[in-house]
Amino acid sequence: MIETVSWKNNAVVLIDQNALPMTLCYVACHSYQEVISAIKDLTVRGAPAIGVAAALASALGAAALPVLPPDKFRREFDKICAEIAQARPTARNLFWALERMKKCLDSVIASESNERSLVPSEAKKLLRMPRIAVSPERLLTMTKRKLIIEAKRICAEDIAVNRRMGENGSALIADGDNILTHCNAGALATAGYGTALGVLRAARNQGKALHVYVDETRPVLQGARLTAWELKKEKIPATLITDSMAGFLMQQGRVDKIIVGADRIAANGDAANKIGTYALAVLAAAHKIPFYIAAPLSTIDVSLKTGEAIPIEERPAGEVTHFRNVQTAPNGVKVYNPAFDITPARYISAIITEQGILKKPYVQSIRTLMKGSLR
Repeated sequence: MIETVSWKNNAVVLIDQNALPMTLCYVACHSYQEVISAIKDLTVRGAPAIGVAAALASALGAAALPVLPPDKFRREFDKICAEIAQARPTARNLFWALERMKKCLDSVIASESNERSLVPSEAKKLLRMPRIAVSPERLLTMTKRKLIIEAKRICAEDIAVNRRMGENGSALIADGDNILTHCNAGALATAGYGTALGVLRAARNQGKALHVYVDETRPVLQGARLTAWELKKEKIPATLITDSMAGFLMQQGRVDKIIVGADRIAANGDAANKIGTYALAVLAAAHKIPFYIAAPLSTIDVSLKTGEAIPIEERPAGEVTHFRNVQTAPNGVKVYNPAFDITPARYISAIITEQGILKKPYVQSIRTLMKGSLR
C-alpha cells in the first residue's frame, strides 16, 4: 500500500510528490515548520492528506514545547495550529484536523484538572490511599504523547474511511465502464487508498473491468504525474489525455462516468475541487454523463451555505509560466492561477462518502448525514 504520510521516529514522513513519477522518495520533517513548507510547495497535497499532515504537524510542534502550565501550553499550541492553518486555505480537512487536535488537548487538560479537583467523597477515599506525586514534566510528557496518539489515529482512520467510501461508491460503477478522472484523488491525496480512485480500486477488486481516462490536470500535472503513476502501479488500464480533450471524448461517447475528489463541500452540495473540474461538470451535463464526487465527511463544511463562501487559493505565477524550472511563457506576462474552482450542486449526480451516497437535494441529505455522524 502507498503510505503517503506517516509518523516515524518522531518525524512526519511524506512521499515527495514533486519527485514523482520519475522517483519515489520520502521527506522526513522534524519540525512543524517543515511540514508547513511541504504543504505549501505540494510535497504533500490532496485534502485528506493535508489534513493528516496538519494533525501530525501539530503533534510535532507540541512535542517541541518546553514545560509550561496547561493554560500557557494551550496558548502555544493554538499559535502552532494558527501557523499550520495558513498553509493552504481551501482544503477543509486541514482545519477539521486542527480542530480535532485542539479538542483532544482540551480533553486531556480537563481530565488532568478533574483529577486535581476531586469532590469531597472522592477526596476522603484518596486520603486513605498513598498519593503518587506527578511532576509537571511527567504530566506534559503524557499530554504530548496523547496528542501524538490522536494524530496517528486520524491517519489510520483516514485509510479506513477511504476503504468504506470505496465500497459505497463501487455500486455506481458498472463492469466495462470508461471513467474520466481529474487531478489526483488517489492514495497520494490521502493517508492511503484514495477517495475517487479508492472507488475504482474497490470496483476493480470486485472483478469489474475498468478503463480510466486521466486528465493531465494543468498547470502542475497531478493527473499525468500522480494519477497515471498510481493506476499503472495498480495495473488498472488507463489513457492519459490533455485537459482540453475531455469534451471531445464525451462527444464521441467514450466516457461513461466522471468521478473526482473535493477539497471542500458547502452545506448545499457545491464543491471546490482542482481547477478545471467545473468545466468537466458542465460538459458532463451537456452529454448526460453522471458526474460523481467522492469525499469524506471531514471535507464537508456545513458552516458555509454555498460554494460562493469557499476560499479559493491562488498559486504562484511560476506554476503557469514554468514547468520543472523551464520557462514556457514570455517574460512579464500577467498570470491568473486559481488552484480550485466551484462546481454547483446542480451538476453533481451524487456525493460518495464513508457513510453512504448522498443524493439531491443535498441541503437535506448533508444535514441528515452530518447530524447522524455526530451522535
